[in-house]
Parts: sequence; C-alpha cells; structure tokens
Amino acid sequence: MRYEQVVPAVFVRRPNRFIAQVLLNGAEETVHVKNTGRCRELLLPGARVWLSRADKPGRKTAFDLIAVEKGVRLINIDAAAPNAAFAEYARAGRFLPDGGLLRAEVPCGASRFDFSMEADGTLHYIEVKGVTLEENGLVRFPDAPTLRGVKHLRELTAAKAAGLGAHVVFIVQMSHVLGFMPNDRTHPAFGEALREAARAGVNVQALECAVTPDRMEIIRSVPVLL
Repeated sequence: MRYEQVVPAVFVRRPNRFIAQVLLNGAEETVHVKNTGRCRELLLPGARVWLSRADKPGRKTAFDLIAVEKGVRLINIDAAAPNAAFAEYARAGRFLPDGGLLRAEVPCGASRFDFSMEADGTLHYIEVKGVTLEENGLVRFPDAPTLRGVKHLRELTAAKAAGLGAHVVFIVQMSHVLGFMPNDRTHPAFGEALREAARAGVNVQALECAVTPDRMEIIRSVPVLL
C-alpha cells in the first residue's frame, strides 16, 4: 500500500489521541493521528515523523501522521495500514494460495472479523492486528488492554471448533524484528486467550513489513513465540 504527498516533520506533543502538534517547515501544525493507541514509546518530543497530505473537503487538519522513526527503524503507525497491506497480500495469493474472493468486515457469532475467504471448500475467518510495539528486536501486542481482542480470539476458537478456518494475523508495521510475542505484562488475558486459540488449532501468524515513508508491504513471516 502507498501514500501520496508524504513529508517529514518533528513531533512536539499529542494533546489527545486524535491529534498531534508537529513542526512542519519550522511552523507548528495540527495533524490527525491515524492511531488511537497509546504509542507512548514512539511519539516522543523531537522524534522525526512522516505526514501524508489528506485533501478532503471539510477536514480540520491537512495532514495525517502515519509513521515515526525510532532509532534506525521506521515504524508505520497508521491503524488502517495493516488491513490494507493484508488485503494486497491475500489477493495476490500469498496467504491462502487456493483462496477465492476476499471479503471484508464479515459477521460471525457476536463478532465481526476483518476478512473471510473460501479455500478448498472451507470458509476461513481472518482477524488482522497491527503491531507497533518493539523492544530489543521483539514485537508485542497489544500496547493497551483490549477486551475486544480477547473476544475476537474466543470467537475464532469457536469457529475452529465448528470446522471453519480461523486465523489471527499480526501485521508487524516495521522490519528487521526477531519475533512476535503477546504482551502479557500489559494484558495477560489476551496472551492466555491467544495461547488457548493456538492450542485449539487457530492459525497464528506474524508478518513483517517493509516500511518506507510512502509505502508499507508485507515481506515475510516472523517467529511467533507463545
């Protein structure tokens, strides 16, 4: 997936989860943050960030904050990017090679999963999670407690028990990572639900992305450490 009209800026502060103040060409600018998560380890004063111009009538902000530099890594923090990148990946036949039409926002039980696809006569449900939290080369999810995430895992486990395909895919929004782990320190219930899902046969994958200021593309699988 690609962005148009991308420019660098310097992060100043984040008054709330929807907006940030940045320095753009030496002047302070209010921009939309395309991620309502905490991102506390990323959005630090002085950090170099990347903005994408959003030419939409009626918007209060002219730019979206989409990526931030952390040391040598460029991390995409656009919450919409993982689904877009996964859709490209799946439609290219790289997820389920014999899969049919990829559908988005598919209801199942009490949940709505990001995608579904049929392969070999079986309906597969797919939930996608974006990962931006990194420490010493390992990435973790979630960066804040997520009751919705636990619910999704339990619904996937039930779908698998009913004979359907069930997948949770963690899209790592950066490159050169060693592996993925559930963030038990932040939300132990999510970690336990993920391990239960894996034991029940739910397919758990972590896919690393190549990230540049104007692009994010899935490039490889990374180890899942449960």
